[in-house]
Amino acid sequence: MALDLSFYKGKRVLITGHTGFKGTWLTKVLVNAGANVIGYSRCSDKEMSLFEMSGIRDKICHIKGDIRDFESLKNVFDKYEPEIVFHLAAQPIVRDSYRMPVYTYETNVMGTVNLLECVRLHPNVKSVLNVTTDKVYQNNEWCWGYREIEPLDGFDPYSNSKSCSELVTHSFKSSFFDGKDVAISTARAGNVIGGGDFANDRIIPDCVRAMVAGKKIEVRNPYSVRPYQHVLEPLIVYLEIVEKQYKERSYQGHYNVGPDECDCLTTGELVDIFCECWGQGAAWVNIEEKCAPHEANFLKLDCGKLKKTFGWKPRWHMRVCMEMVCRFSKVWIEKGNLSEEMDREIDEFLCFNE
Repeated sequence: MALDLSFYKGKRVLITGHTGFKGTWLTKVLVNAGANVIGYSRCSDKEMSLFEMSGIRDKICHIKGDIRDFESLKNVFDKYEPEIVFHLAAQPIVRDSYRMPVYTYETNVMGTVNLLECVRLHPNVKSVLNVTTDKVYQNNEWCWGYREIEPLDGFDPYSNSKSCSELVTHSFKSSFFDGKDVAISTARAGNVIGGGDFANDRIIPDCVRAMVAGKKIEVRNPYSVRPYQHVLEPLIVYLEIVEKQYKERSYQGHYNVGPDECDCLTTGELVDIFCECWGQGAAWVNIEEKCAPHEANFLKLDCGKLKKTFGWKPRWHMRVCMEMVCRFSKVWIEKGNLSEEMDREIDEFLCFNE
């Protein structure tokens, strides 16, 4: 059965960080569903941008702004009066957080404070989702998945700043929104992959760049275990959470959003699947880095709460995910229509039958 997104038709939806990888895909889904999307994001200095390639700019209200600028953000709330808010604006790269810790904390922590203060001042907002990460947990390298009740204490500046963002959200909920007509949740998603991700220091973009250059893929940490999922998996969950809590505040809370056990893979296993799907002799090599910044070796999520609350289960397992990644990337390499490819993948996902 197809997933129904008709709830969003005509809704005023603000997305912070809408020009990022996940933000662009979310914007595309919502535009296709008939939502009135307001996007708020800082100017990107990246040469490659899925947002610009997707053709979505002219179909939304596109606003350039920094999440650290409270007055700029408040003006957007004043002018457009959003009913629904998806907060995705962030500095999302672990390695960049070591290079830019102050900027990372300013963006990921004070950005959350600014957003929630705007929500506090605008009673027209009915449903808010703060998107964080699976890395918010104090990672003990356990072999089982972390639950929402586990302690929050990310190690590196990125992970820790997202832990702080979770705590800020909890504080605002307790201090200002208890009993009010607004529902606020956080979603802690695992690693996402998909077509159109051009970020540095991410494994799938590194794979695609190696294919374009005709080289072997260089893998830094082939034995690290991560919960990988296609980008559409968490986005559809976000949409479900926001809709449900909009209608009934009891759904608000903290939710892990990750794949089934079978898709918690080592990086080496993930790249093996990529090479199989890509074909053309694709291969990888293990490279060792001296003095590399700390990154967790083992991380999984327990998504039992999400499954029990919403009856949710993942739609695409990793083989299908990687086939979509390779198909999209080859359309991009051949200078095909990426907007049409995004629409096709969204339709296939929404209408997927096991």
